[in-house]
Amino acid sequence: MIKLVFVIRKRDDLSAKEFHRYWIEEHAPLAGRLLEGIGARRYVQTHTLDTDLNAALADARGTGEIFDGLAEVWWDSLAALAAAATSEAGLRAGATLVEDEARFIDHARSSIFLTEEHVVVGE
Repeated sequence: MIKLVFVIRKRDDLSAKEFHRYWIEEHAPLAGRLLEGIGARRYVQTHTLDTDLNAALADARGTGEIFDGLAEVWWDSLAALAAAATSEAGLRAGATLVEDEARFIDHARSSIFLTEEHVVVGE
């Protein structure tokens, strides 16, 4: 299983509440329909909690700015992802998603990359 991981920072002109509301209520249904239509196996949003523990964890490890969340899109293989992304439907879906993401995501401060899981604990 291959995952496209998108580590996200919100646009500065949005409150955290509005960012999370838009992402789950507006973007998720759109992304779900489009991704399912091009063969994605799973789409998961992970929203950062509003807790002082995040700053404490970042300080303890000396890490950078906290992200507002991350999205994962699962594919059966790199070949399946490549085929979907380069298909006519995939190109249309990608353009639609990028256009909608611009409403709530700061692309320049976010990051996107492909991963493969290696389970160490659990199933």
